[in-house]
Amino acid sequence: MVEKIQQITVLGATGSIGSSTLSVIEQHSERYKVFALTANTRVDDLLSLCLKFKPAYAVVASEAAALKLQAQLVDTQVLHGAEGLDFVAAHPQVDMVMAAIVGAAGLAPTLAGVKAGKKILLANKEALVMTGALFMQEVKKSGAILLPIDSEHNAIFQSLPANYQQGLQQIGVRRILLTASGGPFRQRDPDTFSDITPEQACKHPNWSMGRKISVDSATLMNKGLELIEACWLFDAKPSQIEVVVHPQSVIHSMVDYVDGSVLAQLGNPDMRTPIAQAMAWPQRITSGVQPLDIFQIARFDFYQPDEQVFPCLRLARKAFELGGTAPAVLNAANEIAVAAFLDEKISFTQIPQLIDAVLQQVSIAQADSLAAVLQADKQARDAAHQWLMEY
Repeated sequence: MVEKIQQITVLGATGSIGSSTLSVIEQHSERYKVFALTANTRVDDLLSLCLKFKPAYAVVASEAAALKLQAQLVDTQVLHGAEGLDFVAAHPQVDMVMAAIVGAAGLAPTLAGVKAGKKILLANKEALVMTGALFMQEVKKSGAILLPIDSEHNAIFQSLPANYQQGLQQIGVRRILLTASGGPFRQRDPDTFSDITPEQACKHPNWSMGRKISVDSATLMNKGLELIEACWLFDAKPSQIEVVVHPQSVIHSMVDYVDGSVLAQLGNPDMRTPIAQAMAWPQRITSGVQPLDIFQIARFDFYQPDEQVFPCLRLARKAFELGGTAPAVLNAANEIAVAAFLDEKISFTQIPQLIDAVLQQVSIAQADSLAAVLQADKQARDAAHQWLMEY
């Protein structure tokens, strides 16, 4: 019996996750077909992808960009803006949505896919950071299948039993060990952090990532956001999650059980592994990733993160414990701070200073609606911009 070909919408097709997803799809054209591709400003790159994969739809940010792209495409209908993103995420013909739009911009279309009951491959951690409770409620309500793509959360998912949703205590989990590479500055003298340039911050030692997420990795905010995401995905308290710096980035995360067993997922640092695992789940398919050579690695190192040197990790934990809209405020302030650092308007050490100031300034409300979360997001961005003006 021939299985039905799965139709996939790739939100954020021109980014690194989008590229890796398309690589896996290309290897399994008998199983998967691209239904829609989206991009923000990289229209020329999107054109090349549309000519290659021939999706039914493409989505870009502006109407002008959509008209320009449509003039060069025959088999693909081009849409634009937030409505276009929601449309291709929730379309009846779509089986699976790769949610890989970075930042708050990915929230609405990811939620649209969830509400439509799709299989959601979640690479956009901000969706859970900003609207964790609402997001998980919608997943439960719609029956959507939520599979994590972040290598760490995917590793935790693979190391947990199928019935993990009963609760971590009920399945005998003592704690989750969330691994971190430590970023490019793990061994750098903290007294020199103010001299760090955007180029240095974007040179991750193990992973090939976009500029924003590379800076987040350098500050350890990425790990802070992942801690919040893990709390929602696996119904865990921050006290049940321990961050472990593992420079080799081969053990992607571990689960510690009450009987003393520690289960880990290992693999080369290549995002095609978690993408292929989630796309085919509960089956397995080839991803194109080279087999792991244990003998070449030869050793595994582990360290505790220093939250005095990397305060963003502490700020993220604080935001989750504050609850309500605090994680959304944290995320918005971080986005503005990272953008300002990349534009060389502030120093590397001022990223956590800006975030801390905004967390203290903006009133935390109940995150009981999308409107409330988006309002907190706007207030945090306004406060962050004001901090930059006064700096």
